Amino acid sequence: MTTGTLITVAPTGAESAKAEVPALPVTLDELLLTAKECEALGAAVIHVHIRDDEARPTLDQGRLRETVAALRESSDLIVQLSSGGAVTDPEADRLAVLDAGPDMASCTMGTLNFGDDVFLNRWEFIVDLHTRMQERGIVPEYEIFDLGHLTALARLLGRYGLPHGGHVHVDFVMGVPGGMPGTTQALVAAHQALRDLPEGTTFSATGIGRSTIPVLLAALSAGGHLRVGMEDTVTYAKGRPVESNMQLVARAVGFAQLAQRPPLTTTEARALLGVAPRAGA
Repeated sequence: MTTGTLITVAPTGAESAKAEVPALPVTLDELLLTAKECEALGAAVIHVHIRDDEARPTLDQGRLRETVAALRESSDLIVQLSSGGAVTDPEADRLAVLDAGPDMASCTMGTLNFGDDVFLNRWEFIVDLHTRMQERGIVPEYEIFDLGHLTALARLLGRYGLPHGGHVHVDFVMGVPGGMPGTTQALVAAHQALRDLPEGTTFSATGIGRSTIPVLLAALSAGGHLRVGMEDTVTYAKGRPVESNMQLVARAVGFAQLAQRPPLTTTEARALLGVAPRAGA
């Protein structure tokens, strides 16, 4: 069993509206403050979506580059950009996310119904994203919304080789309407399916909404890692809105410590994931 816990914070996402969730960090200054606060508590990775001046989701290349540079200057967090964007973003814009030069980027392993929408991830797009990351030295996190996505990942690795850094890390995104449920039983099934992937593959788990706590506990008990943040839940408890991403990271850190698997430092996280040390470190 893994002795430490990798904690990823996903502070913003592309779904919630600032007007409905005032605590959501949408400006660069808000994101930088969130990054510093969450790193101080024990987060090692930040999964980044950005917003425009009207707080709408965007994949604007200039803003992405500015965000990556600012996060690197102000924190030691591993910067992971979302290549998923919003469900309406075109493939070309999602591929161009890599041009911003993040440490990591997400790679969703299949198409699924996403609430009332369709999150399209064609096989050719997945291959393109995977191979571009190999060429550019960007480490992927493979996003798994359903069990079939793990089969697709095994096929991808078998045909196109291991990711940059040589380590395979997946994130089980659980509880999305249209994907696998956020239950212990579903996590156990996904965990068992990791046997078809390269030895040493690690996983994080994300519980959407009310599945946050069940998924967190199940992931820790199975030796997995955690992703938390306001991208995934804006309610801390029934009738109690989340006040900040710090609140969610602090809870994850507390559970990890109770499990005697304290948070990994950013240095330890880089070693685990195959992310190169920060230049000058």
